[in-house]
Amino acid sequence: MEPDLFTAAAEERQEKDPAGSPLAVRMRPRTLDEVVGQQHLLKPGSPLRRLVGEGSSGPAGPSSVILWGPPGTGKTTLAYVVSKATNKRFVELSAITAGVKEVRAVIDGARRASGGYGQETVLFLDEIHRFSKAQQDSLLPAVENRWVTLIAATTENPYFSVISPLLSRSLLLTLEPLTDDDVRDLLRRALTDERGLGGAVALPEDTEGHLLRIAGGDARRALTALEAAAGAALDKGEAEIALTTLEETVDRAAVKYDRDGDQHYDVASALIKSIRGSDVDAALHYLARMIEAGEDPRFIARRLMISASEDIGLADPNALPIAVAAAQAVAMIGFPEAALTLSHATIALALAPKSNAATTAIGAALDDVRKGLAGPVPPHLRDGHYKGAAKLGHAQGYVYPHDLSEGIAAQQYAPDALKDRQYYEPTRHGAEARYADAVEWTRKHLGRKRS
Repeated sequence: MEPDLFTAAAEERQEKDPAGSPLAVRMRPRTLDEVVGQQHLLKPGSPLRRLVGEGSSGPAGPSSVILWGPPGTGKTTLAYVVSKATNKRFVELSAITAGVKEVRAVIDGARRASGGYGQETVLFLDEIHRFSKAQQDSLLPAVENRWVTLIAATTENPYFSVISPLLSRSLLLTLEPLTDDDVRDLLRRALTDERGLGGAVALPEDTEGHLLRIAGGDARRALTALEAAAGAALDKGEAEIALTTLEETVDRAAVKYDRDGDQHYDVASALIKSIRGSDVDAALHYLARMIEAGEDPRFIARRLMISASEDIGLADPNALPIAVAAAQAVAMIGFPEAALTLSHATIALALAPKSNAATTAIGAALDDVRKGLAGPVPPHLRDGHYKGAAKLGHAQGYVYPHDLSEGIAAQQYAPDALKDRQYYEPTRHGAEARYADAVEWTRKHLGRKRS
């Protein structure tokens, strides 16, 4: 194995003085079994297991893989573990600094190692999305002929950032954001492990909770913040990391917000009520509290979609499409960029004209149905396509609206018990004014009496 991934000098220095390396480096897993999270990628027989030599390859060698996931989810860590565990030649390049020349040099070295010594080469390419199409093209012969087994890492969607020929020759492995439990396990391991803090300081529950919120599923961020706070606590001669110490260290106040308790619902309620009340500034405040506390952005987006129909409706028909688009964007990008999308939607909804007419309309209709006000469908509206329907009088006398000049047929549509019931009462707010005019006109032409 070549010392290209983490240079021999750095490894030697780390072995002589482990405390001189960042906590995130010291706590890197040494085997796949020590990896936190991503268990869906680490099952027996998985591509990563085969890359480290677990099991017999036989005539089917290990495949090249593309690791796609948010920062801090373990892409480089997995490559590091492979570099330590495999008996193959291991070479690392970063797309930030490498070019076609460096890629060709690695491929030439791989062919020599294979032909001269029968040694396989694993190439780890970080930030592959930064490679141009031409640079990615230079990898194709080596991957296709298996002169190298490629491990490429990216935070960008590879369907947009990696060329199709390279994607088709590799397995795409998607890394999931780490859960709070994953990060909590990592923090507790770092506190007690001799490679980490070795029990030098304790982490109270409230401080741990704030650390998890700061981390946002990023293991590297969590360990960096823990190390800084632990250093500050030890400098003060304290045996545990107080919440105030962590706040001072990371310059980030702990938001009083319990994602599983009352605060979760109280702040969410305040956000929606501020939007309903058209107070854009208050709405942004509550949104910021939820974001800073590490609330699931998908939960916020769902609440905004509900608000768009519940409180705005047809007063601004664009409100729901904006909220839906925000939810789709949030699902694709996640935090921190999702904060911009949620802000966009929150501002649009808060400043939109308001109407709860759609909400009260369906509420009134449901109330009648639950009271038993239904009755049979009028015969002329029933399905008349099947054999024998005409003998039953189904669809007989139905007037096709498109045959009329005004496009509206004055016939009974509702069951007898509800023929004069009016559920939708539009406001004159915003765009709903035109719907109010339309309702008035259509009800008049339908001969509907006021209920």
